[in-house]
Amino acid sequence: MQCTAFDAPQADALRVQSDVLVVVSARGRIEAVIARDDPRWAAQRERHAVAGQLRELPAGSYLLPGMIDVHVHAPQWPQMGKALDVPLADWLQQNTFPLEARYGDAAFAESVYRPLVRQLLANGTTTAMYFGTLHDSGNRVLAEECLRQGQRGLVGRVAMDEPSQCPPFYRDASAQAAIDGTEAFIETVARLPGNAGGLVLPVITPRFIPSCTDELLAGLGALAQRTGVHVQTHCSESDWAHQHVLERCGMTDAHALHRFGLLTRRTVVAHANFLTPADVALMADTGASVAHCPLSNFYFANSVFPARAGHAQRLGLGLGSDISGGYSPSMFDACRHAITASYALDEGVDPDLPPAQRGRHNARIDHVFALWLATAAGGAALDLPIGRIEAGQQFDAIVVDCEAPDSNICIWPGSDSPADVLQKIIYNATRANVAQTWVQGALVHARATP
Repeated sequence: MQCTAFDAPQADALRVQSDVLVVVSARGRIEAVIARDDPRWAAQRERHAVAGQLRELPAGSYLLPGMIDVHVHAPQWPQMGKALDVPLADWLQQNTFPLEARYGDAAFAESVYRPLVRQLLANGTTTAMYFGTLHDSGNRVLAEECLRQGQRGLVGRVAMDEPSQCPPFYRDASAQAAIDGTEAFIETVARLPGNAGGLVLPVITPRFIPSCTDELLAGLGALAQRTGVHVQTHCSESDWAHQHVLERCGMTDAHALHRFGLLTRRTVVAHANFLTPADVALMADTGASVAHCPLSNFYFANSVFPARAGHAQRLGLGLGSDISGGYSPSMFDACRHAITASYALDEGVDPDLPPAQRGRHNARIDHVFALWLATAAGGAALDLPIGRIEAGQQFDAIVVDCEAPDSNICIWPGSDSPADVLQKIIYNATRANVAQTWVQGALVHARATP
């Protein structure tokens, strides 16, 4: 592909690769990114053009890494944008659990998961880390939809067995049943037809400590240590959840998860707004990462996660939409919300306080940091070779058309530098600008042309 590519391989480092050839292998891996002044450029371009393998992006179109959403509740897609005005505990008990209980019906699961995966791909999300439900049939449908549509998916069978927090119509019969079900789903994903390349991966998924007994958490931790598969859960999300774990376990969420064997190099914990300095150090040492969910944090978490400070303390990070606690499937929106949240944290929000006392200063992030969160940081959090436009990475990428019909991006030729163009993309891009979505070298979404 001949193009200009933007990526952020580091938190504050924008890389602009102008008029390069991105050479992709038959297996979907980037073999080389060749600059125009490279002696190989002309010969490589000619060879691929003669073979009919050269794609040239038109003026106004740019290549970006595919967006990586590290926290999605797949079964909550039908309630996205609904019931955001109630407390977290009520939202779960009155809205979310009754909805998630329906996914034992494979037909219902398909009616939700097929458009979910399609819409995420259309928004440029090439990789999603999904919470499923308790149901083997529904979770298999989700994994199969990811394969069928070509999305890189990490799918977790949710485990939850604590009677005081889980309704009788939606909980595991026992800790052992949940552990056995999780192990069976790991094997199911490995045996899925067409998944030999591991496009879809299983995830050990205790919902969060309040909904799981100690027996279940310990059993899932042992399974994680034995298998090495990914782990996802929630951690210190809200005042209520954080305090609940302190009272029950006598320690913070992060330290409790570590005690149960659930903090690993492939663990992603959502929210983590109330991590202590000792929690951050523990997570940095174990290699676990935080799924920063800025939009849903405004609604349910009672706080703003300090992404800039976490990065400075070696904490692994990624960006999550948190559908449906977050109401938007767009990772461009998630980038913008992350920037806004950082400004709110930095400057504070209480006008009755003097400026020096109003916020936590040096907390701001910018559009480059946000792009890094949504791409390279997410790839590192998942321990996968995705998120950057460079040799050795999978060709998971999107083509952003700044001149698309109904585009909100306004580029002024001769005035806007390439760095300006990227800034405008992050602040203004919508689904309308995502012209193509590529996963592992395969074109999996192309915007319909009028």
